[in-house]
Amino acid sequence: MAQFNLNIASYAPRLAYLLRVALLPNTIVMFKNSQAFSSYSTNNVQQTKDFYQQTLGLEVEETEMGEHSFLTVKLATGGRVLIYPKPNHEPATFTVLNFPVDNVDTAVDELAKRGVCFLQYEGDIKTDEKGISRENGGPAIAWFEDPAGNILSVMQDK
Repeated sequence: MAQFNLNIASYAPRLAYLLRVALLPNTIVMFKNSQAFSSYSTNNVQQTKDFYQQTLGLEVEETEMGEHSFLTVKLATGGRVLIYPKPNHEPATFTVLNFPVDNVDTAVDELAKRGVCFLQYEGDIKTDEKGISRENGGPAIAWFEDPAGNILSVMQDK
C-alpha cells in the first residue's frame, strides 16, 4: 500500500479562503461602498483649472493643502477626479478621462472652436482629418490633451 505524506498546514491558507468564499459569499466586498475616485498630476494647477472650467465647462474646486493647491473636478456621474501638482510631472501616455457625448462630431467641432487640438493617429487606430477614430471596433472617439499633456477623449455614447 502506498503511503502519502499529506502536509495539512500547506493547504490551510487555501482552505481558509475557500471556506470564506463558500460560507460568506456576500461579505467579501471590501470597496463596494467606497467613494473611489481617479487622480493624475499636472505641472500647472492654474492652467489646468482654467482649461477644465472654461474650455470643458466642468465644475472645479481648488483646495489648498499646505503650500500646494489640488483640484477636484466634479463629473456629471457624481464621480470626481483629483488633479494634483507634481514638479517632475510626466503626462499620462494613455487616456485618463473619457467624456461620452451624444454626437462626437458636434463635440469635436465645439471644442475645436475653443482652441482644443485633437490628436492624430495612424496605423491600428487611424483618425480622420478632425481627429476622430471611427472604425476602431468601438464607438467613434477623439483624443485631446489637457494643458499638462494628459490624454482625454470625447466618445460617441450610442
